[in-house]
Amino acid sequence: MEQIRIFTQLISSELHMPEHGVENTLKLLDEGCTIPFISRYRKERTGGLDEVQITAISDRLERLQEIAKRKETVVKTITEAGKMTADLQKRIDDCWETTVLEDIYLPYKPKRRTRAQVAREQGLEPLAQLLMLQRESHPEQAAKRFVVGDVSDIASALQGAQDIIAEQVSEEERSRNQVRAAFRREAFIISKVVKAKKDTDEAAKYSDYFDWEEPLRRCSSHRLLAMRRGEDEGILRVSITIDNEEAVSRLQRNYIHGNGACQRLVAEAVEDGYKRLLCPSIETEFANSSKEKADEEAIKVFTENLRQLLLGAPLGQKRVMGIDPGFRTGCKVVCLDAQGNLLHHEAIFPHPPVNHRMQATIHVQQMVEQYHVEAIAIGNGTASRETKEFVEDCLSNETGKHGKPQVFVVSEDGASVYSASKLAREEFPDEDVTVRGAVSIGRRLMDPLAELVKIDPKSIGVGQYQHDVDQTKLKHSLDQTVESCVNLVGVNLNTASQHLLMYVSGLGATLAKNIVDYRKENGAFTSRAQLKKVPRLGPAAYQQCAGFLRIPQAKNPLDNSAVHPESYGIVEQMAKDCQCTVSDLINDKEKRAQIDIKRYVTTEVGLPTLTDIMKELEKPGRDPREQIEEFEFDPNVQTIDDLQEGMELPGIVTNITNFGAFVDIGVHQDGLVHISQLADKYVSDPTKVVRLHQHVKVRVIGIDLRRNRISLSMKGMADR
Repeated sequence: MEQIRIFTQLISSELHMPEHGVENTLKLLDEGCTIPFISRYRKERTGGLDEVQITAISDRLERLQEIAKRKETVVKTITEAGKMTADLQKRIDDCWETTVLEDIYLPYKPKRRTRAQVAREQGLEPLAQLLMLQRESHPEQAAKRFVVGDVSDIASALQGAQDIIAEQVSEEERSRNQVRAAFRREAFIISKVVKAKKDTDEAAKYSDYFDWEEPLRRCSSHRLLAMRRGEDEGILRVSITIDNEEAVSRLQRNYIHGNGACQRLVAEAVEDGYKRLLCPSIETEFANSSKEKADEEAIKVFTENLRQLLLGAPLGQKRVMGIDPGFRTGCKVVCLDAQGNLLHHEAIFPHPPVNHRMQATIHVQQMVEQYHVEAIAIGNGTASRETKEFVEDCLSNETGKHGKPQVFVVSEDGASVYSASKLAREEFPDEDVTVRGAVSIGRRLMDPLAELVKIDPKSIGVGQYQHDVDQTKLKHSLDQTVESCVNLVGVNLNTASQHLLMYVSGLGATLAKNIVDYRKENGAFTSRAQLKKVPRLGPAAYQQCAGFLRIPQAKNPLDNSAVHPESYGIVEQMAKDCQCTVSDLINDKEKRAQIDIKRYVTTEVGLPTLTDIMKELEKPGRDPREQIEEFEFDPNVQTIDDLQEGMELPGIVTNITNFGAFVDIGVHQDGLVHISQLADKYVSDPTKVVRLHQHVKVRVIGIDLRRNRISLSMKGMADR
């Protein structure tokens, strides 16, 4: 309880949130509640904190718990060394910053056998203390009595004493904070090319950083990550530095008083301590902290992109034809039923070099008719645009019994990863990777979320330096994002795959499998209460998951809504008071208008929950995602050679970074809308202006044929 109190105060202060809400959130997390559950169903206890705020509390809690664990190690080590004091213990107890804690620990931290340690073993610490007092006019005379044992002469004695002083200076908190402040104010990051690699093909992409320097505090995350990647590949040499002479001079003023031989020796020791120990240590610290900050920014961009992608507009349960386009190898075509089950697959060759266009046309028309195809999904990779034009030609005079199918181009990023995965092999053991990839493309049109959760988010192609950032933090953040999206949308309990169910609040791999197995053995679920019969799904898991699982056509209409079973009694009482059924309440707006929700407030249930219930009764089980839209590229532009500066073209946003957005304009090479060209106003965060797969209008402002780069602008395009 004491630790929760401390954590509450620290987190409340740092995140500027009410202590009451933070404390209850920490208690709920400690009880095993998930972030989606807390934000959706425990608003009274948290004071209405949203999912972003609760996630921030959870992340900060993890960091504090890590510090608490580190403090245990620090205390144990210092105590076992017999150096713990009451003041030192209090400083450690009161410390909740990693940098400060490590500074406190540094003088006591077991380390390899340093020069200073060797000097101490030779009995030279008293001489170091004598020099630091700076009262000896002839330190050489004082050093004579230390020339014993392994100390061969006066010079060795003085050098050993200086080594001890150098280490003391480098470990003193005052020194470290002074140098740290200098790095914070004035550090520059400098990148130089390794000469041996300068003219290699691998080095070309880092040419901007062959001779680069800028203030570290102004270095953007994408530039820093690019330099660090170049360093990892052995192409660049990157350093962080300050004015060393000024830093040494400032340090020496702390330790030197007056002039004389002792002062000169101490000055040398301070300079050595700075250059050999202190500066490299602080440089490493800033290299790590700047990388950590850049990682956080890159992860933030990645997670926001992933959220937009996962919440992409679904077509819904329609009969779909999925096409993985190609030239030489042909187009792999699959037909799926409204539940996404594979009905048929074949390859067609409408493009050169095979060019069996007439035969391919007949086959497509036959498949559309035979399998009652309502929509066609075409992957956006090689031959995408040519395949879309071919398919539209096929359908130009064919409407079929069910009308002319809509044609959509969908992102196929990661489809090849899914098609070769264990999950895909289990799902389609008798089909090859090309069929699995085409199925994935078709299913993405029907429900992007349900299909994309099967793929490692890093393979979906919407990140920025995702392979260079801290992989543990990236995975944690991406998993949180997937969980958030799945629970925001809700999951059909009778059609969801095991992989999708894994991300439902309170479930996980084992319970998701148990649900699917139970479904196979007993048929479709008819009520949420039936979940309690699933093996190992106890009351706690049921509480966490039930509100996010939907059962269409359930006997109780609330089972297909976001109303939690714990609140069914409230809705039933509302219906009773209105002298109608729950179904009547959902279907009759006038009856809902009669309800005064304040009458149903209790000590446990407040206005936030009651307001959510009323919204849900208005549109039970409503999908929060947008409606899908068709899109057409400019038919006059096919390749980069067709582009001219000043052209205004339709495009689709394919990726967002913190320096701008990439847009597909149909020429097999995405163009970049730099952050400065995204809008007529200043933009600090591209995600506030554009979203993934958004249909936009852009102007061509630059074409670099040599480097295959296209520069675009969205300025002045908003109303066109």
